[in-house]
Amino acid sequence: MQPVWEAMAKEYMAANPNVTINITALENEAFKAKMTTVAQSGESPDIYQTWGGGVLQQQADAGIAKDITADIASWADTITPAAAAAYKLNGKTYGVPYDIGMVGFWYNKALFAKAGITAPPATWTEFIDDVKKLQAAGITPLSLAGKAKWPGHYYWAYLAMRIAGLDALKQAAAAKSFDNPDFIAAGQKLKELADLKPFQNGFLGANYDTPDGQAATMGNGKAAMELMGQWAPTVQKDTAKDLGEDLAFFPFPMVEGGKGSATDAFGGGGGFAVGADAPPAATDFLKFILSAENHRKEIATGALLPVIKGTEDAVTSRTGKMVADTLAQATDFQLYLDQAYPPAVGQQVNDSVAELIAGTKSPEEVVKAITETAQSE
Repeated sequence: MQPVWEAMAKEYMAANPNVTINITALENEAFKAKMTTVAQSGESPDIYQTWGGGVLQQQADAGIAKDITADIASWADTITPAAAAAYKLNGKTYGVPYDIGMVGFWYNKALFAKAGITAPPATWTEFIDDVKKLQAAGITPLSLAGKAKWPGHYYWAYLAMRIAGLDALKQAAAAKSFDNPDFIAAGQKLKELADLKPFQNGFLGANYDTPDGQAATMGNGKAAMELMGQWAPTVQKDTAKDLGEDLAFFPFPMVEGGKGSATDAFGGGGGFAVGADAPPAATDFLKFILSAENHRKEIATGALLPVIKGTEDAVTSRTGKMVADTLAQATDFQLYLDQAYPPAVGQQVNDSVAELIAGTKSPEEVVKAITETAQSE
């Protein structure tokens, strides 16, 4: 998206000579660290990336993010409600989305066929069986960025959703207690997977979007699956190569006996928040990039899915349609836990799940650590 944003910034500056827009691009973890530093200094950028939820709430509470409810009132209703939800806090709007989607398994159909797998798994038992079939065929089942941590939390979060149900995650956050047998069971299922050693060699030191990272391992055909968001095909192509027709998508399997629905989706999208001291041009620029005409250009890259009503027909990429169609069937939605919860709690989820996958923390210890962090907030 970087060249697209830059082209739009240049176009906006040409029409508004009194405005200067400087774009700084950072990798996820570097960005989060930078925002923490910025928050402590009390000076926020005029526009900055956000995934909404508890992190944005904390920034709003700290006076870093601006309440833009009135500023965007004239065009707020052009945004789809599902996409806007993560940026609406206590009845006020603190950001606008530019993308919406969900996390699911991206898989290599050719490698599945080589292992004799004819259809993607619908249950956790089938998923584990498929992992074993892939290994028996000499294929690495899963690619994971162990060093980045956030991709690993997707597994625990989805298992918690499937076993405990979506409401249990919301109740745990409100009660500041994750001491629930179902959350321990989620960890046990993830341990069952990790014990099979299904990830690529060196996964604990792997980042997400580097030439030897999770996306590239998948794009290079060195692993059969990755659990990732709607952006995965673009990053695979950018860091390795395009799998083309071999790449397909399936939702996270149901867990037998679980309380959660197999159609509950987990994920989110990217958005932009506005700094507390930003000039009016900041929200005006957001209006510009989210006009139907410009949003169609953004969707055309294949990197984003629609957040503006009436632009759905602009999705032309095969993989984008797979996610959009699955998301259209979703019965409920959970934002990424490292964004839905306050920053310290979200970070603890990421850290503890990474330790569980690495074999240094038990399922019980994961729940205990997250609860202790939640109660200290």
